[in-house]
Amino acid sequence: MKKLLIASAVSALFAVPATVLAQAKAPAAPTLDKVLEASGISASGYIDAGYSYANRDIENGFSDRVFDNQNNSLNLHQFGLTVAKQPAKGFGGLVNLTMGSDANLIHSFPDTSGNFDVTQAFVQYADGNMTLIGGKFATLHGTEVIASPGNANISRSILFGSVPFTHTGVRGTWALTDSVSFIVGVNNGWDQLTDANRSKTLELGVSLAPIKPLSIAVSAYSGKEPTSATTDGMRTSLDGVVSWTIIDPLSIGFEVLAVSQDNAGGNGTKQKYAGGAFYLSYMFASNYRGTVRTEYFDDKDGLRFGTTVGQKYTELTLTGSYLPADNFELRAEARMDKANYEAFTDFNGATSKTLVTAALQALYKF
Repeated sequence: MKKLLIASAVSALFAVPATVLAQAKAPAAPTLDKVLEASGISASGYIDAGYSYANRDIENGFSDRVFDNQNNSLNLHQFGLTVAKQPAKGFGGLVNLTMGSDANLIHSFPDTSGNFDVTQAFVQYADGNMTLIGGKFATLHGTEVIASPGNANISRSILFGSVPFTHTGVRGTWALTDSVSFIVGVNNGWDQLTDANRSKTLELGVSLAPIKPLSIAVSAYSGKEPTSATTDGMRTSLDGVVSWTIIDPLSIGFEVLAVSQDNAGGNGTKQKYAGGAFYLSYMFASNYRGTVRTEYFDDKDGLRFGTTVGQKYTELTLTGSYLPADNFELRAEARMDKANYEAFTDFNGATSKTLVTAALQALYKF
């Protein structure tokens, strides 16, 4: 009996630590976002997949827009990833990668890397109200942006394809007040990773927020751009964007663009194009949104699309969105483009003044 009691006591003595250890929870491993947050690094991305249909042959014929140029196809348009460390003071940087079919259309000269694009990559220095960046970065022009979640429509406007996507150079931004910022920069030109003609382009911009619901951005570029294999000429562009939240669910926007090119085609002539767009967006409920875009574009000298006759275009786009979660969105869109002459090619070889497209889109953000 005495031996049995001793054995039981010894067993209990060793069982107590084991029980305590079993009940104690192992510390949870930190998630990747917590590790990045603690280091001051942010990481985000998105996936844009969808379906598009056109009643004209825009794959082999003429199209007045970029990205949504499939006749009848499912497509991975974009996989986007951004990693950045941008402190309010000191050095930082940002890298933005785009993969998918849209990446083919945004490459900067002389990049031809297919379905992969280093869309932005720059170093940054911030000190108080001044921020300097150097490298490759997005243009100041335009309402719409390359990354799909930044737009309310599926298709891009005609104006979006009529301005540069990115620039390579240096840019400084000075926040003069909480509502006024001034931007100045020097770069290689329109979509040029390395300079195609050695001449540099000056960029200027100003952003205003006179009242909280209203924002205004005006930007300009001026510099010599290649016009043929052996010649160049001064290209000047001016773009203005206004965004106004009238009431909480209703917002409107305007954009105007004017571009001129000296020595166009290398023959000494000056050519121009101009256009404007209007946007209206309304949240019908917390997870339903409707967006209307209407647009006018005048390529009177054929500078934008390379024709010998003056082209005028109008387009109307209707987009409905369903947002079941903060990081997921479904969109459906119908769009009609109309030209002042028979610009669009049918599948049987005939031509038409109109183009009708439809699209579905799924957006997932992480």
